[in-house]
Amino acid sequence: MPRVLLTRRQIVASSLFILSGIAFLYFVLPKLAGIGTTVHRIERGDPWWIAVGVLLELLSFAGYVVLFRSVFVPGHRRIGWPESYQITMAGLVATRLFAAAGAGGVALTAWALRRSGMEPRLVACRMVAFLVLLYSIFAASLLIDGVGLGSGLFPGGGSFAITVVPAIAGAAMVAVAGAVALLPGDIERRLTGWASRSGRVAHWVARASAAPALAASGIRTAIELIRERNPGLLGALAWWGFDLSVLWAMFHAFGSPPPFTVIWMAYFVGMLGNLLPLPGGLGGVEGAMIGALAAFDVNFNLSVLAVLSYRAISFWLPTVPGAVAYFQLRRTVARWREEQPGLPGAVARTRKQPASAVHGS
Repeated sequence: MPRVLLTRRQIVASSLFILSGIAFLYFVLPKLAGIGTTVHRIERGDPWWIAVGVLLELLSFAGYVVLFRSVFVPGHRRIGWPESYQITMAGLVATRLFAAAGAGGVALTAWALRRSGMEPRLVACRMVAFLVLLYSIFAASLLIDGVGLGSGLFPGGGSFAITVVPAIAGAAMVAVAGAVALLPGDIERRLTGWASRSGRVAHWVARASAAPALAASGIRTAIELIRERNPGLLGALAWWGFDLSVLWAMFHAFGSPPPFTVIWMAYFVGMLGNLLPLPGGLGGVEGAMIGALAAFDVNFNLSVLAVLSYRAISFWLPTVPGAVAYFQLRRTVARWREEQPGLPGAVARTRKQPASAVHGS
């Protein structure tokens, strides 16, 4: 089980950081911005639109579960819908509470899949494919919306820095993924053979090739899954789309929203705040979203209300059920061990898998 060893001092310090971050966002920031009544206005938000936001977030989680099942467990005997829910929700809460761009959720998901009997390389390949399917939506959104806003095709306007630059970043992500996918399927074997006939430097180059080889295998697996036209892959679109719509609903809860294309761009630019070494991007995501909205000349007071309300739903809603799912998952893993003692590495194959996912090619 991936664990984080914390001393009492570290636990206290982490708790104080989270509490101070919340206090700054919801109490200090409004006063610095000259909108001291913001907190009270949040309490007076339209309850119907807030309820819509909660429902949209639940649908976003459902899309995540569906995508997980479509990528990892078609035909897996051990992982049904209850186990899929436990793994995904426990992974989500790990992503929310730990930094490093969601690495905590990835580690927990990989651990659970390994304990279910999947081979390590299959888990790694499918994990890459899962992330590629998720973040292809991210890259495509930056590219499409950035070009649309920058060219005037979409309403909302915006400067070069907030439209074309994100589009370039999205195009770069797509280009890098495409280049990695073109790596030969046997590149790792080739370099290993070359290293056996060469010096120490060649040996380290060969070892370093394992990461791009695995990434290429995962990207090709994602492409093959798309070619199979599995409707469950729409879970990736649901994950991002419904979560984005929560921010849109919060604008409606407190006033008149800007064009949806503006909210679309501000949302994905704000998600870059998750790259900061902060628990769940707390503070970084809010700041980036509000800054992006300000770049589109959206009313600052309304932006603060909408973004803070969105984050209150998106960040905290999965926390309690995710924590419960974590403890349920531990019991599930214990049951798996009892069912097949001494076989922690048993292979769990699927009924139909792309060859690249099985062979790592």
